[in-house]
Amino acid sequence: MPFRVLADIIAVTHVAFIAYVVAGGFLAWRWPRTIGLHLLAASWGFATILIGFDCPLTHAENWARRQAAVAELPASGFIDHYLTGVIYPDSALGLIRAFAAAAVLVSWIGYVRLHQRHRRFSSGAV
Repeated sequence: MPFRVLADIIAVTHVAFIAYVVAGGFLAWRWPRTIGLHLLAASWGFATILIGFDCPLTHAENWARRQAAVAELPASGFIDHYLTGVIYPDSALGLIRAFAAAAVLVSWIGYVRLHQRHRRFSSGAV
């Protein structure tokens, strides 16, 4: 039972990480010091899709599932198991990825603009 709970905690952590990859740049608008963490998270998130890096959270969840004697995630991975076909249809995967990339890009552009405006007002130039 404890390993099943651990697997569930890891799955929730994984969802939170994915949400942070998509929306963390917007959090940096309010807390600018978090932009470095978001750059790392977004880089890792996109690398798992574009390059095919394995996610350590998927490995951790599979380990906990094995310890709990329940089936591991399918070879297609966490996103395909929990999100694709569940939250959005398989046919929308490309659109969802484009939306996520656009959200990250918009958040970074907004961050840069806010940071430039803050520097301008801090230096006294209006």
